[in-house]
Amino acid sequence: MEPIDVTDRLGRWSAGRGPLYALLAARLRGLIDDGELAPGALLPPDRTLAVSLSVGRSTVVAAYGLLQDEGRIVRRQGSGTRVAGTPRDDPPDTTSEPMFLDLLEPRSDVISLACAAPDRPPVELAESYAAMLPALAATTNDIGYYPAGHPALREAVAEYYRGRGLPTAADQILVTTGGQQALSLLSTAYLRPGDRVLLETPTYPGALEAFRAEAAVVSGLPPGLDGFANAIRDQRPALAYVIPTYQNPTGSVLSTLTRRRLAETSAAAGIPLIDDEVLAELGFPGRETPPPLATFADTVITVGSLSKSVWGGLRVGWIRAASPVIGTLARLRAVHDLGGNLPAQLAAAELLPRLDILLHSQAAARERRHDHLRAELARRLPDWVVPPVEGGQTLWIRLPRGDGASFAQAALRQRVSTLAGSGLDPTGGSERYLRLHFLHPPEILTAAVDRLAEAWRTYRPPVTPGTAPPPLAL
Repeated sequence: MEPIDVTDRLGRWSAGRGPLYALLAARLRGLIDDGELAPGALLPPDRTLAVSLSVGRSTVVAAYGLLQDEGRIVRRQGSGTRVAGTPRDDPPDTTSEPMFLDLLEPRSDVISLACAAPDRPPVELAESYAAMLPALAATTNDIGYYPAGHPALREAVAEYYRGRGLPTAADQILVTTGGQQALSLLSTAYLRPGDRVLLETPTYPGALEAFRAEAAVVSGLPPGLDGFANAIRDQRPALAYVIPTYQNPTGSVLSTLTRRRLAETSAAAGIPLIDDEVLAELGFPGRETPPPLATFADTVITVGSLSKSVWGGLRVGWIRAASPVIGTLARLRAVHDLGGNLPAQLAAAELLPRLDILLHSQAAARERRHDHLRAELARRLPDWVVPPVEGGQTLWIRLPRGDGASFAQAALRQRVSTLAGSGLDPTGGSERYLRLHFLHPPEILTAAVDRLAEAWRTYRPPVTPGTAPPPLAL
């Protein structure tokens, strides 16, 4: 039995006050008591866990010692460290993705650079809620259950695509509770255990979680799905997924020619291709929004959302696809929640016709914050490699040494949360990267960089087995 990987499940364990061993023990205690670490589960050896958390081995030994004294774990020579109790066959199916744990465990003293979304609703959203109130007040003979979405919003989304040059009917739109639910519904509809998904690496961690929840096998290609045609022939995937505009996390944008090639190749092979357009409208001033992939093949499935472009708390997203696909997804969604929040959908229907004006007014501020974060990183951490982007919400940063996962733990101890590249790349090719978002006001970004600089000053990359430590400076 292999030890379970508890590192990601630990979340913000080190952000509290007190000795590290006590904080680690407290977090492990909570995971055990909540059933996240099942009875009989084999925990990592002292040294292995210490390396992954970027702490001394004595910290892990002391934490395990506390839990052993409490009877929560059992340590035996030759058989390792296990959670006390009789093993069971049905461990809980929950996420350990750091991005989600960042949401599940908010702390007011931690600056989050992990989960990227606007943190305050714009005045236009409040105005849209006010504008829809008469229609809501006049509603009669309507229980408010719309598994496919309220007709007014479906039509508004269809008109949004028609305005971008993509003919769309309302029955080609399914309204979802944000883009994440859209990905989960599509995963449930198209994937079975063992099916293969082709996607870019690195990519959006929420998509990885949605595919893995269906026990799919993810296969990574470079951003833009370079080598897509050969991979289809060799791997016979059930689904493909791409973020063609301001790719999360790299910020890259695909050319029109590449978009056409991907759409036509997937259509010819009969492979459903998900075009994640959640970030597509977030270009900086002067950048044109590229066409959706469905412009080149109507078999493409398009995902959109207002949670990244308007406000994280506006949980309104959608799927654009062929009408029969939308019908299937609506029946699937009805089993889950019967339909989304109706007032939010009516407000979104009011807001969508003004979305381009809202985004245009915000683009300059996003660019200034992008520039500010890069300038602060260059000032305090000049050896970090921080390429600029032309839109989106995140920077993809290469560390000069060490790895993102262990540094993320060190940063958390300085009360700033980041996303390590390893969680965004199933191929293992992004170990030395971090993803940081630039949506905070400049003063908060400056404070975050100050904390990152202090974490970097004291950071000592873990020495993995078989790797010699760096020579001493003479």
